[in-house]
Amino acid sequence: MARHKERHRTDRIGWLRATVLGANDGIVSTASLLLGVAASGAPRGSVLIAGGAGLVAGAMSMAAGEYVSVHSQTDTEKAELERERKELRDDPVAERKELANIYVGRGLQPALAQQVAEQLMAHDAEGAHARDELGMTETTTARPLQAALASAASFAAGAVLPLIISALVPMKALVPTVALTALVFLALLGSLAARAGGAQMRPAAIRVSFWGALAMGLTAGVGALFGLTAS
Repeated sequence: MARHKERHRTDRIGWLRATVLGANDGIVSTASLLLGVAASGAPRGSVLIAGGAGLVAGAMSMAAGEYVSVHSQTDTEKAELERERKELRDDPVAERKELANIYVGRGLQPALAQQVAEQLMAHDAEGAHARDELGMTETTTARPLQAALASAASFAAGAVLPLIISALVPMKALVPTVALTALVFLALLGSLAARAGGAQMRPAAIRVSFWGALAMGLTAGVGALFGLTAS
């Protein structure tokens, strides 16, 4: 019989979340920083230095934050698995009954649930309990290094876009051009992320663009206020 192979997107959750978060943060934070410094009346050199420093600092911050937070999830998963191994060693009968009750709760008849639990535990007791009792699978397992690298790389990729624009456009047009192009980048990012995850593209693009516009507007306002105060 031919095997039916379905394509699902759940295996993308880990890296997709980290990548989208990093790129979005890179665009928003760097564009906001550039706008704030430019609105204060600073020369182009100061604007670019601030943007470059923000790119490096932001990428490292994203990598460190993702690694620490995801590693905490990994530590919790390992502790839960170790606890489950101990319970399987100490009282396998109770663990088999627990697994059968889970299947009864999902709709199986008690006799069939007991049979399924016995067969699954005979094949891979730890895997069965990790999946059906703890909700842990290979797809959802935390990967700290992957998340850290994806976040740092995507942040840098997102941050370099408004930085390049700032280096190319005339100073008089820098603020509106960076703001407009950043919104375009954000809309494209939201749409691509939604498409990759199988979600609707338009709401994602609007959502990301709204928060990006708010962040850039507030930062530019603060920069302009400080510029007036300094002058």
